[in-house]
Amino acid sequence: MKPTKKLPITISILALMSLMLMACNGSSPPSSMKQGTAGTAIQPTVSPNDSPPSDTGSEDAMRSYTDYKGHSVDIPVSPKRIIFSGETFSDLFALGVQAIGADMDRVKGSVYEDKTQNVEDIGFPTSFEKVLGLNPDLIIVANPDETAYEQLSKIAPTLMFDTFAPLEKRLPELGDILGRKAQAEQWVTDYEAKADAMWQQLQSVGMKPDETASVFTYYPGDRLFVMASTGLSQVLYHPNGFKPTPNIQQLLDEDSGFKEISMEKLPEFAGDRIFILNPVQPEAQKSTQDMMNSPIWASLPAVKDGHVYTIDIAKSGSDAATREWLLQELPNMITE
Repeated sequence: MKPTKKLPITISILALMSLMLMACNGSSPPSSMKQGTAGTAIQPTVSPNDSPPSDTGSEDAMRSYTDYKGHSVDIPVSPKRIIFSGETFSDLFALGVQAIGADMDRVKGSVYEDKTQNVEDIGFPTSFEKVLGLNPDLIIVANPDETAYEQLSKIAPTLMFDTFAPLEKRLPELGDILGRKAQAEQWVTDYEAKADAMWQQLQSVGMKPDETASVFTYYPGDRLFVMASTGLSQVLYHPNGFKPTPNIQQLLDEDSGFKEISMEKLPEFAGDRIFILNPVQPEAQKSTQDMMNSPIWASLPAVKDGHVYTIDIAKSGSDAATREWLLQELPNMITE
């Protein structure tokens, strides 16, 4: 980008930032849930300035790509300076790729946080000035905000990416974008073999066929959510794993990531096993304790049977590194 163009872009950016900050005063849905604490993670094998080996073409080539929101963009065949803003940052590590920039608030406390020391924080809402200063050649964002997308696309080729898609679909798609589709498909194959082995282990120590499971968490404002197609639920609702309750299955059929419910609705969604995601905010922590001290909670079969498990919300993501970590952690939780 030529220096003479930076000033008007920056002025436009600052004006947009003020509007975005005003919009962010409202409540945030669980799409902003963060991932984990330090643990086993996938080690990136290239540095931010290395060019990942491409499945197709030379590193200077460009190609057309259409993202899931219909944006047709010319992107590098072998991007070198990638910004990734979304819930599944560690998917890059499964491909041996490290980004130069991210929304680091999503990374805090994750199982892969110690692998991101050299990643610049672009903030949320995104600081367009910081993005501009990083000189990316590809920007990947989960945020479907078209206004923000338009501003980012003036800086570098920008794609919207569905971070709530299932891992087996999401990772090969990311691999295709980054010229590493074959590596992504191999990672998914290896992961699925490990997941099958984990569920076989649990079945061998007493997990019954057709047992159901539910995942709940609180957000500030005394807002209770049941998880459907996002986060920990993606791990639990495995063909050889736990089954969703009928009401959760309905949400899955609707492609819903989560649903806000009242505490009185707990019995309608609670499964044979209940997983509680410990929230970060003190207000939400208090709501969780109030729920677990309530008569409604005490009446649930899973509570009576001692089949309740708690996990920090930061450890409940569906990103690649957290998923591998959970394969080790879930048997420990359930068999204790």
